[in-house]
Amino acid sequence: MSGHSHWAGIKHKKALTDAKKASTFTKIAKLLTISAKEGGGDPSMNVRLRLLIDQARSANMPKDNIERAIKRGTGELKEGGDIQEVVYEGLLPLSSGQINLMILVATDNKNRAVSEIKSLLKKSGGQMVPNGSVSYLFENVGIIELSPDQTLSDEDIELEAIEEGVYDIEKEEVFTFFTQTKDLKAIEKNFLEKNIRIENSALGYRPMRKISLDKEDLEKYTLLLTQLDEQEDVQTIYDNLS
Repeated sequence: MSGHSHWAGIKHKKALTDAKKASTFTKIAKLLTISAKEGGGDPSMNVRLRLLIDQARSANMPKDNIERAIKRGTGELKEGGDIQEVVYEGLLPLSSGQINLMILVATDNKNRAVSEIKSLLKKSGGQMVPNGSVSYLFENVGIIELSPDQTLSDEDIELEAIEEGVYDIEKEEVFTFFTQTKDLKAIEKNFLEKNIRIENSALGYRPMRKISLDKEDLEKYTLLLTQLDEQEDVQTIYDNLS
């Protein structure tokens, strides 16, 4: 869901303090609103919304919060500004390599989001760059990350994925599948119908080339990721870290 996610790399898990929970709830609520706005408020007809509701419940998000976010997306509830998804590009030059960043944001205030992200990048020695400056180094793909808890064997899941049209597979702790963007929704739906449990699913970015960082640079970059993740507008960060 939120935080750093090149889907097979560093994952930041927040401590369950009240403040952190509130930030997590805010991020999920924005995605629920966007999904309901784009695909309707019925989870039986909107696969993405169904997955987000499952994530919200797993995070112990109150039922009222979930319903309010969905109603905001369908227009049944008029409150707050219009939430938009925006992608900002950035780079962080380090001694052992340059990190390229695609920062996915869901915000009702673009000026605030830009200001916060620019400031954090600058303090870390990086910078926000114009659209197109690093995006050409990434593929726009569908990304499906499975839950570790599956009823099917790994072999059966791989066979199903290939049959569904997944074009690349990574396996670390869990399976991550890469799809053509146009195929993502259909594959999501078919996986769920075959009882293949999905943890995360979204359109995202995959680097064409990856780099490794030395220990000191990795610590610097991890600090930046943590700071970006604490911004409630920031949803996902894609990078070229191996």
